[in-house]
Amino acid sequence: MSGDSHKTVIKGNTSKYVKLNVGGSLHYTTIGTLTKHDTMLRAMFSGRMEVLTDSEGWILIDRCGKHFGTILNFLRDGTLPLPENRRELYELLQEAKYYLVQDLVKLIEAALKKKEELEPICKVPLITSTREEQQLVSSTMKPVVKLICNRHNNKYSYTSNSDDNLLKNLELFDKLSLRFNGRILFIKDVIGSSEICCWSYYGHGQKIAEVCCTSIVYGTDKKHTKVEFPEARIYEDTLNVLLYEHRDKGPDAELLQATRGYTVGGNGYHSDEDVDEKLDLVDKLRRK
Repeated sequence: MSGDSHKTVIKGNTSKYVKLNVGGSLHYTTIGTLTKHDTMLRAMFSGRMEVLTDSEGWILIDRCGKHFGTILNFLRDGTLPLPENRRELYELLQEAKYYLVQDLVKLIEAALKKKEELEPICKVPLITSTREEQQLVSSTMKPVVKLICNRHNNKYSYTSNSDDNLLKNLELFDKLSLRFNGRILFIKDVIGSSEICCWSYYGHGQKIAEVCCTSIVYGTDKKHTKVEFPEARIYEDTLNVLLYEHRDKGPDAELLQATRGYTVGGNGYHSDEDVDEKLDLVDKLRRK
């Protein structure tokens, strides 16, 4: 499909087949399909507009051809199953608008509106095995924070504050996942580990930090499991993992040194202002 291109007018019987080259994607369809609805394609193939063709008779359309087959299917049938993926829907919407396929535009916009109404703000995958964890960590471009919280893994009795601290860890996980859900992938391990309460941090598929919140203490007659809530350390490592965001090779030594020397909430209390201050520092250093 090389050679000189020229403009021509296409018209003829609705059963006549035409060859379309849409951004390198090749399609073969009838004039009847292209003119079935009141769209830009009807104008192009009913003799009202000139079209560009090459020396081999392919009609050239300077547009990405990824979704053109879907456009043709809608013109043929008047309906079609829409993609589930939001990005695919937006891409198809742009093509439908370009070709002025108004009925398809309305269909896609209604589907997107429905997704906005039903789709949760924050999604947290629950994993049950090491394999699931590895797949999630290796397939995302985002930094990852994982919380293991399995109270039933304990072999001993808990100390008096342990249940309260377990709940505090869970509440902080929920708070952080809502705050950073667009920038960090938060995952929760509910079955697949022998740990009771442990935070893990990943950047570019590699574990970079871990905060284990449990220890064994000895009472007068038996062992007890103690669950702690190291709030400052959890906050610190969660904010530091953002240094791996949008970086091909992770943060350099200067970035790590600068952020490790900065601690929010010295008394264990973290206001939104504390977190925003540290977050501003992380973003400022990363942009250097």
